[in-house]
Amino acid sequence: MKRTFGLALAVVATACSGTGDPETASADSTNADTGSLSATQSALRRWGRGGTTGRGGTLGTGGTVGAGGAAGGTGGSSTGTGGSASGTGGTSTIGGLFGQPEPWTKDVSGLTKDARSDAIIAALKSMGGWGNGNKLQIDFSIPLFFADASTPRRTVTGPSGGGYCFGGPDCDPVPLQMPFPANGNMEGSSNYTCDTSNDCHVLVADRSQNKLYELYNATQTASGVSALVAIIWDLTKAYPPGMRGEQCTSADAGGFPIAALLPTADEVAAGHVDHAIRFILPNARMKAGVYVHPAGHAGSPSSSNAAAPPYGVRFRLKASFDETPYNAGQRVILQALKKYGMLLSDGGNIALTFADDRTTTAKWSSVGITAQSFNSIGVDNFEVVDLSPDVRSTQDCVRNP
Repeated sequence: MKRTFGLALAVVATACSGTGDPETASADSTNADTGSLSATQSALRRWGRGGTTGRGGTLGTGGTVGAGGAAGGTGGSSTGTGGSASGTGGTSTIGGLFGQPEPWTKDVSGLTKDARSDAIIAALKSMGGWGNGNKLQIDFSIPLFFADASTPRRTVTGPSGGGYCFGGPDCDPVPLQMPFPANGNMEGSSNYTCDTSNDCHVLVADRSQNKLYELYNATQTASGVSALVAIIWDLTKAYPPGMRGEQCTSADAGGFPIAALLPTADEVAAGHVDHAIRFILPNARMKAGVYVHPAGHAGSPSSSNAAAPPYGVRFRLKASFDETPYNAGQRVILQALKKYGMLLSDGGNIALTFADDRTTTAKWSSVGITAQSFNSIGVDNFEVVDLSPDVRSTQDCVRNP
């Protein structure tokens, strides 16, 4: 049965203390949802501002990502030693947050480009390429925190106006208890109060519980935290294509775990990023009404071009791409793009998303990466691989067991 929703604008305003339709308030404001959703549903299903470059700041403290160990020989480990909590609790490892092989850790370097690749690349190029003036720019605004059993918990609830997670099964039930590291912050803010110009994501990996918590459109309240979307990922589970379930959203429009696709400065300093990277495009440059695996959901793509890239498509940097003009840190990212590619996860204007470095030992400046490091890399330096058949987007979530 098709779900119906109400109070879209009031819900968003309550959740993030902002005003106005979050779709039209975004930097991608001209993108209309051309699927089967009503205008109210479309407003609730807004995803990914991507309108400004993140600050990549160094203020504050936070759980520190570990330096990571070198990969062993055949069957060797790449988990490393993990990092210290620095007052917020938790450890992390290089080689991916999840303990099982996942679609985003799949090595695609040896795959033949898909038969649809040339058409998809040509279509995207004809529509203007990447967002923000066709620049492969980086947004550093989303922080990733780590927690353990000692990290303070807060109660997460839905917005007081109703409409939590679109009224369907996509999200995990609230109220829920979630770790919030001391001195932490959400995307675009210096604390846990939503900056209304941002998506207000909060990402916390709890190693003591083997859980990854991801919130969208969240802000602290007198009694806890209100969020429009709250997702819990099991760090021990191998997720199938379709992620948490067909047609099921996450804190990202494509249904992916955001944290798993964010490179960190510590990963780059350790010399390897062992996963695909999150990338986004303007809604008007993504194929309307469909997604492809490994995504499990589409946001508001609106292109009528049959060859437009769909949500979930994997772009791989061509093996022939010349890395010699780039410094060592930048080459780590280029090598990840050649081995794992990047997955189309959300709608917006800043193409790449890397983790804020305030919670890492290494800093983006120390590894030689800035927001403009890859601006000159065009769409035609990539090819499409590992492309699954289109899945028609209905937004009717059916969760995996």
